[in-house]
Amino acid sequence: MRKFETLLLLSPELTSDNRESLLANFTAIIEREGGKLVIADHWGMRDLAYPVHKVMRGYYVRLEYTGPSALVAELERNIRNSDGIFKFMTVKLADSVAEEVA
Repeated sequence: MRKFETLLLLSPELTSDNRESLLANFTAIIEREGGKLVIADHWGMRDLAYPVHKVMRGYYVRLEYTGPSALVAELERNIRNSDGIFKFMTVKLADSVAEEVA
């Protein structure tokens, strides 16, 4: 299991219900592909350094999760197909993560 972080830049026009629906969908994908969501950190609405699709504000969300590397490919495929997401970036945080024993 590896540890990843995905930063999402969502459209400011999305309602909070639409944002939560998107994030619930991504969480379901992570769990379906054998991963585990560690944290979904909502940074909120922020000004952008430069316009993206002629928009100067965006809603930031950081997802930190563990799982196999195939999970990232499936998650990014679904992110690309989702409306309301301007940009995203995935970074590998750790090569191996010890499984937590419950």
